[in-house]
Amino acid sequence: MKTIKEIGLAAENGVDQLSLVSELFDANGIHMIGFHVHNEEKKCGLRMVVDDPEKAENILNTAGYDLQVTDVIACELPDHPGGLNAVLNPLKSANIELDTIYPCLGTGETTVLIIVTGAIKEVLGVMEENWIRVYGSEFYGFY
Repeated sequence: MKTIKEIGLAAENGVDQLSLVSELFDANGIHMIGFHVHNEEKKCGLRMVVDDPEKAENILNTAGYDLQVTDVIACELPDHPGGLNAVLNPLKSANIELDTIYPCLGTGETTVLIIVTGAIKEVLGVMEENWIRVYGSEFYGFY
């Protein structure tokens, strides 16, 4: 299955934790490619994709973070008006729900969208049927 790893953690303050995690990654040569901060009842959550998820997971575990590592989908977003709907409309037509969706930062000339869903196999099937490029381990080579 063509997926990548997303690291998630709970935090008291999403911005503060994002800064602390960013400092840890900077000190250890890990590039945060994409992230999403979301608020839940009295807690924040931080989800991120990095260029070396195994190393990042080890560093964060050593720093005492409680992590959740999840398989997610990284797909190419067409670079034209309506490009987002080129990805979303086939999923909508297939009645597939997404948990979270967020873009990556600076992946060169390609815009990459991270999709979190409980229906990974279904999403991958729809993307294949609609010629949407999906990245696996080659995603980590963008940096």
